[in-house]
Amino acid sequence: MISRRQFAVLLVAALSFPSLMVAPRAADEFVPGFEDLPLAPGLTAVPDAAMSFDSAGGRIVESLATGRIDAGSVADFYARTLPQLGWQQADEGTYRREGEELVIEIARSGGVLTVRFALTPR
Repeated sequence: MISRRQFAVLLVAALSFPSLMVAPRAADEFVPGFEDLPLAPGLTAVPDAAMSFDSAGGRIVESLATGRIDAGSVADFYARTLPQLGWQQADEGTYRREGEELVIEIARSGGVLTVRFALTPR
């Protein structure tokens, strides 16, 4: 068992070296405006592009992300990930869960992929 003195020494050592702390991976980031929608690896959220509105009928959320990544890998990421979060695929790029519909639109302009996330009540 560890003594209080040993614990104190370990705590001071850990706090003295913050560079040893693990930074979050890209897959641990979430799409702005969504508390449980992971941002696909290779995508970066567009600053100030998220919009959220709550009404009696439900919530409306829209957000954008961009990246130099293959559209197929983004679509595959969400097709694999969203069912684990309770979303059911209704159509290509369209998912439904608990009275809400999430549409993920993927477009390429030049070498940059833009992904639009839109959540509306069903």
